[in-house]
Amino acid sequence: MISILQNYKNDNHLYFSYLKAVCSLSKLFSESKVPYLYYRVAENVFCKAFGAENLSRDDLAYDARKGNVGIGLKTFIDKGTNHEKVAEFNAFSKQLRNVQGKNLAIKLSELRNERIAFANRTYGIDKGIYHCVARSEKALKIFETTYDVIDIENIRNIKSKDASISFEDEKNNYSFNFSKTTLFKKFVAPQDAIIIDVDILEDPLELILQLFKQQHLVATKFEVPGVDFVILPLYSLRESKAGGKNVSQKSGLNQWNAGGRKRDVGEVYIPIPIQIHKNFPDFFPDRETPFNLQVPTSEILNAKVCQENGKALMTNPNKALSDWLLRKVLKLEEGEILTYEKLKVLGIDSVRITKIDNENFKIDFAKLNRYDNFINKENNE
Repeated sequence: MISILQNYKNDNHLYFSYLKAVCSLSKLFSESKVPYLYYRVAENVFCKAFGAENLSRDDLAYDARKGNVGIGLKTFIDKGTNHEKVAEFNAFSKQLRNVQGKNLAIKLSELRNERIAFANRTYGIDKGIYHCVARSEKALKIFETTYDVIDIENIRNIKSKDASISFEDEKNNYSFNFSKTTLFKKFVAPQDAIIIDVDILEDPLELILQLFKQQHLVATKFEVPGVDFVILPLYSLRESKAGGKNVSQKSGLNQWNAGGRKRDVGEVYIPIPIQIHKNFPDFFPDRETPFNLQVPTSEILNAKVCQENGKALMTNPNKALSDWLLRKVLKLEEGEILTYEKLKVLGIDSVRITKIDNENFKIDFAKLNRYDNFINKENNE
């Protein structure tokens, strides 16, 4: 198994120092003797210490990436055996309630495996691990375990209850909670886990006050919606109604299927709703100005805002966008229509465009309903 910790078996590494420092402030949040470690802080500490890329914002299968290794980051109170969330399937809540027994275990496994495969294609990952920080009284237990797809052919020991179902394959145990629409995996710390002692400060506020007095604090830069990033839908707003969303069969990412003239199979674009231009007129360059668009694997595409009313985000050559998005990531064959159902299986239906400067932008995937939340929040402010 690949391991991030294999070269750090003592507690002198910067990562362990960060963890001990953060957990020493636990009494800011709790009187418990078990260190408090907010999961977002754990993600940031890990990425800073190991020089990993933080992927948690993207809401895909992994929380971080280091080279071609995808990393799931978990922190939890050590109970000996812990069942921790590994996936949510809210969009399939009604559908999953109509499936039972082994068929349900298979369906859950297929959804889980496809999301892992999608994340692998998106980030260029070919190995995965879980990095875990289990918290006990005045101590942290740190260990790593494999990040496996579910072996569907060897699903067994299926146990169904009114509120849940559990099953296992040859490597792992899983359970699914109907009300939370959440898949859990069992984590057990090995005997050789790294143990880090934590000294919890009695009065962390006094320490923070002294640091505040001694340092010239620099304000944290928060990302501003519409200035630093926007969210674009991968589906058609015009063809989507209250009953459901739809990817247009003849425009957007299926533009190659439109009539009127012979079209290349790589002719596609990502829709830019008119509301984006109205709310944030200075976010994108004008239609005559190309810019660099970095995909999650760090490749750079040449992009531009195109078509009437700037409704399309396209690349030059246009085929570069379809080769990356449709072929490499979504795994569609030439001539295969992209559907909203396909996006729903992957847990995404939008993209996040981050503005680095006027000539450089990044594109990442955004989870289901993220465009709706983004534009509704802006319209209501």
